[in-house]
Amino acid sequence: VQLQASGGGLVQAGGSLRLSCAASGSIFRINVMGWYRQAPGKQRELVASSTNGGTTNYADSVKGRFIISRDNAKNTVYLQMNSLKSEDTAVYYCKADMVGRTSYWGQGTLVTVSS
Repeated sequence: VQLQASGGGLVQAGGSLRLSCAASGSIFRINVMGWYRQAPGKQRELVASSTNGGTTNYADSVKGRFIISRDNAKNTVYLQMNSLKSEDTAVYYCKADMVGRTSYWGQGTLVTVSS
């Protein structure tokens, strides 16, 4: 499975961005798709995830501001980020968890929120 993330950039606090992650390859084995982020000097953390059954999970810090969605026809997962804060600045990675517990990571896309 290959994951291609895009959509990062520079945005002012309070603004919005939408990240996209397109999957290719053995996509029929994908179980969960998610977004993680890693800020400078910090560990990578889960931002949001979405199962094939439609169950979503969000980090407390982004609840009510971020929305994860999947377009199965396009094999793409999105992260709509609203009301961005400076603390959302990080490299964002998409991840695919496969049936059988193998996981794949995208290359990361940088989101910078200026205050």
